[in-house]
Amino acid sequence: QVQLVESGGGSVQPGGSLRLSCAATGRIFSIYTMRWYRQAPGKQRELVAAFTSGGNTNYEDSVKGRFTISRDNAKNTVHLQMNSLNAEDTAVYYCNADIKISSLSAVYRYWGQGTQVTVSS
Repeated sequence: QVQLVESGGGSVQPGGSLRLSCAATGRIFSIYTMRWYRQAPGKQRELVAAFTSGGNTNYEDSVKGRFTISRDNAKNTVHLQMNSLNAEDTAVYYCNADIKISSLSAVYRYWGQGTQVTVSS
């Protein structure tokens, strides 16, 4: 019923930029916090950035000042602008969102399928 679809991944040289997007579609009553996670090979998935429904943002320390999370509530989308990329940013990036599908439903967390970001010279 609810799907999160990411786009915008790819390969870039060190110092380059990429913009990831994630659109939530389907039966949606309201969306609360939207987040970006990443998982590098052999490592645990980590939270990169989050954007609450109240407009607050937070970032993982290594991306502060380089990444910017933004949100378009009218389009149920969240973006991640990534600048000054380096090899340590190479990972599969996932978005997730806390969503209610009706006024009476509980809040469920949905995940996207992931998009690969590769930073290499």
